[in-house]
Amino acid sequence: MTHERTDFIAGMEPSAPDAPVRVDAMSEAPSAVRDVTPLGRPSVELQSVSAAYGQRLALDDVSLAVRPGSLLAVIGPNGAGKSTLLKLVAGLIKPVSGRISVLGDRPLGHAHEVAYLPQAEAVDWDFPVTVSEVVTMGRYGRLGLGRQPGPGDREIAARALATVGMADAEGVQIGALSGGQRRRVFLARALAAEPLIYLLDEPVTGVDARTQEDLMDVLEAEARAGKTVIASTHDLICAAQRFHEAAFLNRRLVAHGPANLVLDRQLLADTYGGHVLVLPDDGGRLILDDAHHHDDAPRGERHYHDDRR
Repeated sequence: MTHERTDFIAGMEPSAPDAPVRVDAMSEAPSAVRDVTPLGRPSVELQSVSAAYGQRLALDDVSLAVRPGSLLAVIGPNGAGKSTLLKLVAGLIKPVSGRISVLGDRPLGHAHEVAYLPQAEAVDWDFPVTVSEVVTMGRYGRLGLGRQPGPGDREIAARALATVGMADAEGVQIGALSGGQRRRVFLARALAAEPLIYLLDEPVTGVDARTQEDLMDVLEAEARAGKTVIASTHDLICAAQRFHEAAFLNRRLVAHGPANLVLDRQLLADTYGGHVLVLPDDGGRLILDDAHHHDDAPRGERHYHDDRR
């Protein structure tokens, strides 16, 4: 998580039914990148982690290890704890039990090396800020308290905007953009932070096919560069085709392994239970659609709704 102006960002997620734990771990060889994670260690590790909002259990005894160079999709029904998992790793909330290690330290121990992208509904799009200002916010965690972005920081922000195809929108107010353009801009903000870990909450939800492909190309390039990318998604076909690994979550960790497990009928049934719409396609594969709806936000948080895509 970067320290930046986040007064227009909010959002969390509560609970879901139990599912049996089955872990099928897959590791990727780390690529060359800044040497922060101890040699051979996961960049992100959860050990028997549980989390709750008041009396409502959101995650139950979750253990998961993610290594540098991973491109991990976190999937599961609404209320399964996907957003909660990302917030725990980002250090935005604390577990009720268990241990979380991020780059070999506690969450927030290397806050400037972690970029967190919230759900679109957690952003106040009427906040008076331009595209360039939003992306430059990604630099604040590296500047230190009280320091202002300089020419080098603005150059990094401009390159990030160019990477996501939004270089011509620098002066546009963020609320004037379409849903897909907003997701591009927020990914650019994460890129501008130059992190080792990306925590992305539904980065490709509700965007057109071209935007989805473009954003996934960027995330895949970051993973190839040795960065750790963890993203929640409701798009099971995208998870199977564009991610390297998948973590099946329904309050408990049902399974963790290669992304093609997303097409496993039994794992989908174990993860989604009765919230599954399964359709056979021409190749005998499965298309699963858990249509997006909002979980109850924790007390004191607001969700901002917008139908524009």
